[in-house]
Amino acid sequence: MEFGRVTPAILDRLDLSLPVEPVSNSRILSGKPTIAPKAYVGSVRWGNTDWVGTIYPKGTKSADFLKAYARLFNTVEHNATFYRIPSEQQVLGWKAKVGAEFRFCPKFPEVITHIKRLQQCDDLVDLFLQSITCLGNNLGPIFLMPHPQMGVQQWTVISNFLHSLPGDLPLFVELRHPSFFVQQLSPLVSDTLGQLGMGLVITDTVGRKDCLHMHLTIPKAFIRFVGNNLHATDYARIDAWVLRIQQWLLQGLEELYFFVHQPEEAHSPVLAAYLIKQLNAVCGLQLQVPQFVQEQPMQKGLFD
Repeated sequence: MEFGRVTPAILDRLDLSLPVEPVSNSRILSGKPTIAPKAYVGSVRWGNTDWVGTIYPKGTKSADFLKAYARLFNTVEHNATFYRIPSEQQVLGWKAKVGAEFRFCPKFPEVITHIKRLQQCDDLVDLFLQSITCLGNNLGPIFLMPHPQMGVQQWTVISNFLHSLPGDLPLFVELRHPSFFVQQLSPLVSDTLGQLGMGLVITDTVGRKDCLHMHLTIPKAFIRFVGNNLHATDYARIDAWVLRIQQWLLQGLEELYFFVHQPEEAHSPVLAAYLIKQLNAVCGLQLQVPQFVQEQPMQKGLFD
């Protein structure tokens, strides 16, 4: 992900700490620890040829990438659906290659969000949802990113679109226009999403700190973390996230989705594995720690 990317040379000079906890989160979380919270950690995609021989076994064929990925992680942020609406046959093929606990988190197609800009697209929405819901229990939250040029002035369009979706659709919304984050998150957003039972994506990319808003609208979190190719600050930022997630879990967070992006995606599994180990150690989770075919270099973090 290029969004919010900065020159690596300035990383050590930036304030990369997480913002303070919004007061509104105390109204979203119950204040009591959730019994057996669900946590999902993964990367952006499974089809990376650079992982063959390091992350995946040597000789793994592209047709088997998803199977290999699903043995390591329990979710994927499925960006491929942004570029093309998959057929039902494709979706059923994905489902057949993963276990019952695996979750796909597909992105709304750009033809709906960026070309049609959420208007006059009912047929396309129906086609996408009919296809993607073939995942059944393997379907995690779908996420919707309106065109980055759509700001507060277009909120009525966004809101009308959200109200048109099925009420039982698990959905998170990612907003990028700066007008939504002037001083603090616009109440238009938090009120609407809360009423609809929809979540708000938190995007942690160092060049756009406003998108690191930390607001929860439901007791679930969907975090898109953009690293800097295993720079030391990646690990420090992950350590800070582990402490914040621990706080949320103690206050009643029910479900967590955390996706690791890197400018060079070959590095994403390494940082995702580090996060899993820290979540297990600090938060008492019991996520499967991925075992790569080659030992990957991993910096020591705050909790090692």
